[in-house]
Amino acid sequence: MDSPLPQDPRHAWLGTPIDARPLFAPEHAALMATVRGLAPADWGREAVPGWTVRDLVAHLLGDFYGRLSRDRDGHREGPAFAPGETLEVFIHRINQEWVDAFSRVGPAALTDTLGLVGGQVARFFEGADPHAPSLGVSWAGADPAPMWLDSARDLTEFWTHRQQIRHAAGQGTDPDPRLLSVVLDTFLRALPHTLREVAAPAGTQIQVRIDGPAGGTWTATATGTRWSLAESADARPDALVRLDAETAWRLCTRGIQPETALARARIEGRRDLAEAACQIVSIIH
Repeated sequence: MDSPLPQDPRHAWLGTPIDARPLFAPEHAALMATVRGLAPADWGREAVPGWTVRDLVAHLLGDFYGRLSRDRDGHREGPAFAPGETLEVFIHRINQEWVDAFSRVGPAALTDTLGLVGGQVARFFEGADPHAPSLGVSWAGADPAPMWLDSARDLTEFWTHRQQIRHAAGQGTDPDPRLLSVVLDTFLRALPHTLREVAAPAGTQIQVRIDGPAGGTWTATATGTRWSLAESADARPDALVRLDAETAWRLCTRGIQPETALARARIEGRRDLAEAACQIVSIIH
């Protein structure tokens, strides 16, 4: 969990900043190895509900182009919110529009373009200012978010989609702790926002502990105005939730429901607080 980035007091409640910048190149290399290793039949398998592997790869390419166009090139044109449209509905709509538009592009062309554009995305993030204001991260309650959180969020999205492709092709989750530890650390930054409507006396602490080489411990403390990851952890929190890494990342991305995670968890202390923590969602849902 160590990070060389200095803390910004404006975002102290989000916890110690994460420096995901060096991991975009390894993640992209792993993605390309996965995509290039797909069998022809794999491209038509369902990766997420309603999308095949080919659709999901097209979606990733759209993410790559969007980041470069918006943040590297300063391009501001594109889809607008429809009247009354929520952020979630807007995101799902424009994602589907992109995938539909790319239905004419086959696996080989998608793979070649993904490799080219993804490498540029990795280089963009490597040179980004981690404390510059960036896109909001709605599931963390930060808008605008510091670039360190926004970029780490993108790393988690790329990583998660790669796992979905792997699973569709009959492979397991990539256990590489170098990447998974940062993914989990980023996902758990949603904990204070998850608990925003949980009333508790100042000093109340909920701790989430993820076991294994990619795991760690995150403690959310009620401060009277919000929950924060910045406070020192007590030896005996009011609630402790212990999860394995596979359960944790699937919960945060809603690959499993909170009830399933709670059934797998080891809980100490107040169950109501543990149940509140397991409502965590670290994606636009």
